[in-house]
Amino acid sequence: MSEDEIKALEKAMKKAKRIASERASELHDLVEDRLPAAFDEIPAMAQATYEACQAWAEAKARFEQAQTADA
Repeated sequence: MSEDEIKALEKAMKKAKRIASERASELHDLVEDRLPAAFDEIPAMAQATYEACQAWAEAKARFEQAQTADA
């Protein structure tokens, strides 16, 4: 795998981490500021947070695998 491809995977991993962090922050804000009134938003927000974290984990695994294969 070329250095450019590895850098692209690293960039994708960092973007996925940022998105996961944003979703986690939104969930935190819901819990801190809007509960119990906004309790009905929990399932959708939790699912979005879970999916964003899962996407980050997959991007991280692809990046790490590329680094290992390149070594």
